[in-house]
Amino acid sequence: MQSIWLIFQLLVCLIIGFLFARRLPSMIEKAAFKLLPYFSYLLLFAIAFEFAQIIDSITQPQLILKSALIISVCTSLGTVICCYFFFKSLGIQPTHGQVSLSLFFKSLLNISYAFIALCLGYFAAISLTSFHYTLHINSWNLLLFFMFLIGLDLAYSPLDRSWMNWRIMLVPLCAIIGSIFGAFLSILFIENINFKDLIMLSQGYGFYSMSGIVITELRNAELGSIALMNDLFREIIAILIMYAVGWRYPRSAIATAGATSMDVSLPMIKQACGNDFIPHAMVSGFILSLLAPILVSVLAAL
Repeated sequence: MQSIWLIFQLLVCLIIGFLFARRLPSMIEKAAFKLLPYFSYLLLFAIAFEFAQIIDSITQPQLILKSALIISVCTSLGTVICCYFFFKSLGIQPTHGQVSLSLFFKSLLNISYAFIALCLGYFAAISLTSFHYTLHINSWNLLLFFMFLIGLDLAYSPLDRSWMNWRIMLVPLCAIIGSIFGAFLSILFIENINFKDLIMLSQGYGFYSMSGIVITELRNAELGSIALMNDLFREIIAILIMYAVGWRYPRSAIATAGATSMDVSLPMIKQACGNDFIPHAMVSGFILSLLAPILVSVLAAL
């Protein structure tokens, strides 16, 4: 019953944000959109802060990074392979494009901010503990507010009805199927996580500021930490794939970017894949951003 209530809260906050867009005072909306790009860092700080307080209760914490890296590599490769064969079977030919090293390094710099936020949260908690001071940060309430902001952002996403064609819709479908295939693949390398949990961990699509908190609330801190690091690694791998093969196989690169393809990864997609594939990125990111919290919550509750 608790899991249903938590899932309900997430969906309600997302829907409220979506429905109240354009109805809020312009001053509040402007403040919300200025806050949104930085709020995920606050969430990461809070997650790391809570993690530092409970790390002693986690058995074999050294396996978290190893498991997260394996899952992220397997799901990313699964997505690329699935998308490649899907579109190849349809007779869609590879494309040509150009890439920019400056944008590549800028993207990696943005990812580094996420790791800095995690480190700051962790060491802040350790420092307070050394002074025998206890501070509780409720990351769940922060996530609910973040979902409200995401709802606002989705309402202003410039989606066009002409983009809703079956070829574009195949991109998020490939991301879903490829991620599940990657979960199957990761079984060969991971023994400490059961298959059902691997499927759950595969459905974050790079939405790291959501998956870690949801799985921690519904399951446990160890799986929540793996989910967080897995989706962070997936975003890094997506950037690498974007510049390695995005100019040649743009749909595969966009599918790998997952939920981030409509926001964080969009400038890279535009530059590496070309303006013709912005509709693919927007539609795929929009769908996966909506599905990720639902699928992760439902699978975590089972």
